[in-house]
Amino acid sequence: MIFFLKKRDMTRGFTLVETLVATAIFVTVSVGIYSGFVNILKIMNIIRTKEIMTNIANEQFEIVRNLSYQNVGTENGIPIGILPQNTEIIKDNKTFNVNFIVRNVDDPFDGTFGGTPQDLSPADMKLVEVTISCLSCDASFAPISFTTKVAPKNLETASTNGALVVKVFNALGLPVPLADVVIVNNNIIPNINLSDKTDINGMLTIVDAPPSVEGYQITVSKSGYSTEQTYAIGSVENPNPIKPNITVVVGQISQISFTIDEVSTINVSTLNNQCVAVSGFDFSMTGDKLIGTTPDIFKYSQSLATDGLGKLILSNIEWDIYNISGADINYDIIGTNPLLSLGINPNVVQDMQIITAPKNGKRLVVVVRDQSTGLPITDATVNLSNLSGYTKSATTNEGFLTQTDWSGGSGQTNFTYSDQFLDSDGNVDYNSSPGNLSLNNVFGNYSLSGYLTSSTFDTGSTSNFKQIIWNQVTQPVETGASSVRFQIATNNDNATWNFIGPDGTLSTYYDSSNQNINAVHNDNRYIRYRLYFSTLNQAFTPTISDISITYTSSCIPPGQVSFSNLSSSTYTISINKSGYQSTARDVEIVNDWTKEEFTISP
Repeated sequence: MIFFLKKRDMTRGFTLVETLVATAIFVTVSVGIYSGFVNILKIMNIIRTKEIMTNIANEQFEIVRNLSYQNVGTENGIPIGILPQNTEIIKDNKTFNVNFIVRNVDDPFDGTFGGTPQDLSPADMKLVEVTISCLSCDASFAPISFTTKVAPKNLETASTNGALVVKVFNALGLPVPLADVVIVNNNIIPNINLSDKTDINGMLTIVDAPPSVEGYQITVSKSGYSTEQTYAIGSVENPNPIKPNITVVVGQISQISFTIDEVSTINVSTLNNQCVAVSGFDFSMTGDKLIGTTPDIFKYSQSLATDGLGKLILSNIEWDIYNISGADINYDIIGTNPLLSLGINPNVVQDMQIITAPKNGKRLVVVVRDQSTGLPITDATVNLSNLSGYTKSATTNEGFLTQTDWSGGSGQTNFTYSDQFLDSDGNVDYNSSPGNLSLNNVFGNYSLSGYLTSSTFDTGSTSNFKQIIWNQVTQPVETGASSVRFQIATNNDNATWNFIGPDGTLSTYYDSSNQNINAVHNDNRYIRYRLYFSTLNQAFTPTISDISITYTSSCIPPGQVSFSNLSSSTYTISINKSGYQSTARDVEIVNDWTKEEFTISP
């Protein structure tokens, strides 16, 4: 193909676009070539490093081959010898770690230790493992391991030692391979301090271990797992351990099992039952697992506190059942979600809400569970009473929005101060008898009608509203059948207020205490009530007190109720739930905070 170019085309320069395109192509090709060259250098470096590691291993094996058989072992190990368990070597400007593991091997050819036939000299040969790690390399550079066997030249002699078998399982009883096992014994000379790992069956067998009475302290762990260990008898911290240091006896096998599993995380938040964070809350958390008895020594028992946002992250938590109790000087625990006894499984992230309330005398928390499932039971009625005439009832999974005083006056939009409200028409008397509401009396005559609107109550999350309750102080028949009425308004924007009655319209009213609130209000966060007074005879007025609204939300502790301002006394707690057997028992309230759990059956 022939191209004919005009003279002016051959003499003109490159445009800016042509220059940028050419530069981009050049850079792309150059980067590709450079990346390939870098990768080749990396591969060559890896090959060179592995060659050095192999040479180091060969050098170490030559050292082992030139040792006498009795010296083939590690310092403070079993078998004891002169090889260091860990040492560093520098070659080619790189630092390498050399790890020696030497173990006696019981060859089944002539019987086994504790088997049939029984081998009275079970240390038939030694297995030597050398692991080379590059300390100067990238963290992803894997170590290399080499093994060899070393046999004695002479005939066997009867052993004067025993054997130690360590078995490691997880929470389901399955073996845990490659668990780290540390064995320490400072009661014999030379001391023993060795580290090894379990095999694929979760076992580590130490053949020909020197005899020692309660001298072997064993610690088992694994990255991302819990830890379990033995303890010395008679220590100040744990005088009577459940798992004491193990004894090795001449000619016998000493076995011990450990259980470890993946650790979990608990995200703790402390708040009140309106979902408002409570900062700096002090509490304690104790697991059920014991490491000692008489006295009981718990494996996990900590004093904790949430931060300024009411948050605390607990990591590396072992599977267990943890019990929460309060230690704060200003607040009590009134419940938790999940329950106060928190079961943690391996390898989970669990959210834990601790619901609090300001201290108010002695407090009792009652937990109600289903006997078969252990789950919290909703809508169970808990009644508390004593011989002095005290009686009070509460329902599980119910919260209360309560106002008992209005003497602070109007003008408060959000319910911040408990003695204030939003507005009224001026015909409601809230001052003459603080804590009571009635119609205003002017020159001996009560107003014919009046209303009062509450401030906004915030439940903290979307909620289901259940009942409106008030205390009817007086309602003379002269005032009329419906002289006390309420309407309710709810929303999620704290701005749109439509007051409606029990049928969901503007034309009806809640006119008797304990009425169910229309379900149209459910799944809302904010609520107000409006009280309407009226009288047919101006010589009489209705009077009420203690207006409450019950509700459920994510910040109401499930299956739990709380009673406060109690005196020291013996109380009777009775539990009733439709479809379940009723139950009751006495409890003595002495401490500032008491928890009682009930399980009931269908």
